[in-house]
Amino acid sequence: MKVLVVGVGSSLARRVALGLREQGHTVLGMDRRPWWDHPKDLQVFEVDLRKRAAEDVFRTQRPDCVVHMATVNALSVQGEERARINVGGTRAIFEHSVGHGVKQVVFVGRHTYYGATSDSPLYHTEDEPPQGMGSFSELADLVAADLYAANMLWREPKLTTSVLRLVYTLGPSQTGTLASFLRGKRVPMVLGFDPLFQFLDEGDAARAITLAVQKKLRGIFNVAGPPPVPLSTIVRQTGRTVVPMPEPLLAGLLGRFGFPALPRGALEHIKFPIVVDASAFKEATGFAPEVSEVEALRAYAKMTAPR
Repeated sequence: MKVLVVGVGSSLARRVALGLREQGHTVLGMDRRPWWDHPKDLQVFEVDLRKRAAEDVFRTQRPDCVVHMATVNALSVQGEERARINVGGTRAIFEHSVGHGVKQVVFVGRHTYYGATSDSPLYHTEDEPPQGMGSFSELADLVAADLYAANMLWREPKLTTSVLRLVYTLGPSQTGTLASFLRGKRVPMVLGFDPLFQFLDEGDAARAITLAVQKKLRGIFNVAGPPPVPLSTIVRQTGRTVVPMPEPLLAGLLGRFGFPALPRGALEHIKFPIVVDASAFKEATGFAPEVSEVEALRAYAKMTAPR
């Protein structure tokens, strides 16, 4: 099968591309960012997915499956450009896929789709709507991209669409939302709150995505692995120091004195948990994480320890 991985410039997407290649698929990559050392038999197109050149890739290469990993979060891209990438880019991928004979699209989203609120259920299931958008407007374009992908399940029934809502990842790339939060040696927490966090080792996350391709999943699936862990435990087990602060003080210190530059709305995500029920994905694929939460945290502490 010929698989096009869109957003292949990210570390996780490269793992997915290499995993699919090892399974015998013909793999193509697309991203604005270069991948200098990619294998010679893995062709990479350095184009913007919203430009005409991106459609040319679909038209000339005729992939059977597209893995969409080109969305970005509020920590990496700001404002209207983020919305253009997430919503406009997702729309372009599905339009090109439908127009050029793609049979399967895997949209890799985020479990933060559900939002962090004080009254949300402990375990979110796939049929729940997003919440908490009023307090974290920067999440709106990611939610819109997720909803657009989910709508394709009924708009284009001949296209096998799977929407994966993936928990945070942690691993050697030291990138992603959780890694960004843990970047400094002192990690702030809102005084009086210690939410549960779910995360996957990067290798396990890549394997879960390749399983969705292999199994030709259709539908919406939460993707998680080890049991959730209190945020304070994650901070301490990765060698950082917890700094509890009253919320108004913490809001004023974001991005200063070595603290992470979080959007103001992200404070809700370090107050209230977003924990997902991933039983449907496990049943459909047989997925089980190979790296436990303890092993992942120990490995991350070791690789980020000062030398």
